[in-house]
Amino acid sequence: MPNQSNSTVPEICEFTSDELSRVDDIIHGYKSKPGSLIPVLEEIQETIGYLPISIQKRIAAGLNIAFGEIYGVVTFYSFFTMVPKGKHTIRCCLGTACYVRGGKKLLDAVSRELEIGPGYTTEDRRFSLETVRCLGACGLAPVMMVGKDTYRQVKPAKVSGLIEDYD
Repeated sequence: MPNQSNSTVPEICEFTSDELSRVDDIIHGYKSKPGSLIPVLEEIQETIGYLPISIQKRIAAGLNIAFGEIYGVVTFYSFFTMVPKGKHTIRCCLGTACYVRGGKKLLDAVSRELEIGPGYTTEDRRFSLETVRCLGACGLAPVMMVGKDTYRQVKPAKVSGLIEDYD
C-alpha cells in the first residue's frame, strides 16, 4: 500500500501572511451579509486552494458561525476540499469495462509511482489521484486522465512514462 503520510493536511502555519490577509478580507467583506457562508467558502478556496480545519475555524470566528456548521457544509458539497489539490489531477477509471480490462492494476501502478492512494495529493502538490466510475470511454479501457488528457488502454508498465512529462 502506498505511503499515505505524504498527504497530510497542512496547518495554518503553511499559509503566508498575504494569504491569511486575503482570507480575512473575504470574511470581513461578507461579515454582515446573512446566508453568505457558501460564497465565503468558494472565494477562500479559490484564493488558497482548499479549506483545511484551521481555515474553517478562522471563518467560524470571523463570521460568528458554529464551526460544526461550516464543517458540515464543506464535507457535504463535493466541490469543497479539505486537502490541497495537485497541479495535475490523475483520474483512473474503475467502471466495469475498465475494471475488467485491468483498471485496478492501473490504479495500483499509479499509486505506487506517486506513493499516494486515491483521494490524496503528492507532497510536492504536483499530482492528485482520484478514482472515477466512468470516463465515457469504455471501448478504450482501461482509461486514465491526467488533467484534460485522456490515455487509452494504459498498461501499468507505461504509467511512469506517461506522467513524467507533467511538470
